[in-house]
Amino acid sequence: MCTMSSATAATPATTADDHGHAPQGTARLAVGAIGVVFGDIGTSPLYALKETFTGHHKLAVDQLHVFGVMSLVFWTMTLIVTVKYILVILRADNRGEGGSLSLLAMISRLSTHSAKRTRYLGLLGVLATALFIGDCIITPAISVLSAVEGLTVVSSGFERLVLPISVGILIGLFLLQARGSAKVGALFAPIMLVYFVVIAIMGLFQLVQNPSILQAVNPIWAVRFFLDNPGLGFLALGSVVLSVTGAEALYADMGHFGRKPIQVSWLYFVMPALLLNYFGQSALVLASPDKIANPFFLMVPDWARLPLVGLATMATIIASQAVISGAFSVVQQAVQLGFLPRVKITHTSASAAGQIYIPLVNWGLLGMVVLLVLSFRSSSNLASAYGIAVTGNMFITTCMMAVLVLTVWKWNRWLAYGFVGVFLVIDAAYLASNMTKIPDGGWFPLLVGAITFTFLTTWAKGRSLMQERLRESAMPMEVFIKSAAGAATRVPGTAVFMTTSPKGVPPALLHNLKHNKVLHDRIMILTVMIEEVPYVSDEDRIGVVDLGSNFYRLFIRYGFMQEIDIPAVLKKVENCGPKLKMMETSFFLSRQTLLASDRPGMALWREHLFSWMMRNAESAMDFFKLPTNRVVELGSQVEI
Repeated sequence: MCTMSSATAATPATTADDHGHAPQGTARLAVGAIGVVFGDIGTSPLYALKETFTGHHKLAVDQLHVFGVMSLVFWTMTLIVTVKYILVILRADNRGEGGSLSLLAMISRLSTHSAKRTRYLGLLGVLATALFIGDCIITPAISVLSAVEGLTVVSSGFERLVLPISVGILIGLFLLQARGSAKVGALFAPIMLVYFVVIAIMGLFQLVQNPSILQAVNPIWAVRFFLDNPGLGFLALGSVVLSVTGAEALYADMGHFGRKPIQVSWLYFVMPALLLNYFGQSALVLASPDKIANPFFLMVPDWARLPLVGLATMATIIASQAVISGAFSVVQQAVQLGFLPRVKITHTSASAAGQIYIPLVNWGLLGMVVLLVLSFRSSSNLASAYGIAVTGNMFITTCMMAVLVLTVWKWNRWLAYGFVGVFLVIDAAYLASNMTKIPDGGWFPLLVGAITFTFLTTWAKGRSLMQERLRESAMPMEVFIKSAAGAATRVPGTAVFMTTSPKGVPPALLHNLKHNKVLHDRIMILTVMIEEVPYVSDEDRIGVVDLGSNFYRLFIRYGFMQEIDIPAVLKKVENCGPKLKMMETSFFLSRQTLLASDRPGMALWREHLFSWMMRNAESAMDFFKLPTNRVVELGSQVEI
């Protein structure tokens, strides 16, 4: 067995606490979470209440409807965000990391489900990821548009400037991504702290003038609202849920801040500020129904509206930044877990491993966001497209939570059924209500989700088929060593043959012997394995099997959140013969050319899609950080 020298840099898992987070104070992390985690849900007051009354299914602005809607907002925020996510889902951390793919990896690792059930569960996780990508496109568009539309409240003459200003802000935001978010991130928390304090004061001022709105805390108002017009009440749910968009971010961003800081900042600061603002908006429109056109900005006097537009715009930029960073992280996880081909990933910080930049994702998001803004043209139109991705993700999370509490946490069966059943009914109601918006724009996130889902599943299935075909034709390693080790000429140096299969002879090794008629003195068969945990410690990084005749099989393990650097790890290997020297080591890679065929496996069009994705994947040389002057690629053809 090989060991690693003590000079190896520690991974986050070895330097952090038990959740993989740096040992900082809870208060400091809670403040940081306010600047990153709550940007999306924090900017929902800009459009949620307005859209509920003035959207595609208008409501009368009277006591019954205002009290009923506010009661729904209060209980939606309490049940979905506070109970479901803050108190329960945040406990489902995969070694400190959260999010759909992380939850999927943890359940797959710990549950005892059959392979068939695990496959269905995997499809749910992939679908949630696909919907999240749709959400990542809509969030920057609707957030920035809703803030800039505040200019029309200042002066109607600004209306023609809303679109160009919004597009300009969004383009500038995406252009800055390559520089990294570290410096900008330092400004996030102070701005969001000011923003939440301001919206809380705005709401409190209106609430003092009309405190009767506090009666909406009583859920009987929500019941009366539905009994008055069940059809309209059902349709209103599609807009009410906009008040909790961003709830998934609480879970996805847990790896950056930890469970307790997020819980503290939500319960003691963010939720009170949001509820004060929603109650204030409701009090305002109850007294002046005409102000439902834009209650958020009409809550303040004329002189304060332009500064409020500026503050709200900065808050929406922060919300958009958090979503963009989230998209980068999700794509990185998907690549590591085998759902996407290799893509170019740039690390923008030498000290923070989570700060990454993916050019392909960045420019793809920019193009789609700008297209979305120019097509829908207003936040009200975009609101119709927004809810489906959010509620779909929430519903899938609840389904995965059911598996978690029953098979991993092993709750009492009746308690689990009751708890999960309540949230399945709530999430299903919100999802069904949003489905009515499909003709008005809800088709967009479904289209994006369907395309993304197709790419994710095609790559995973095609990769599995390709590995299966390679295993079918692979020669056993023992047979190869016996027949080739003594007969072939051995030349000085070390050859590292990279392969995805932990068994058999790599195609590149066979081709090298066939064409070059030689073997290096030391042969290393290297397989990189991505574990279903975010981080793998240095102690567990390397495994080596001595195959005899100076052949070794190496396994290098990484977590799905870790950066892969093969030369850096190989330089630390000891007790496997002489220490590796990069200038005396050659890396051999297999490059497969895929031939689509009518063999059972995938539809022909999916085989062509998989082949196209493979041709356009980043080279293994760049992805694994191999020295360019020490790499040899040998090609072969594979039918799938």
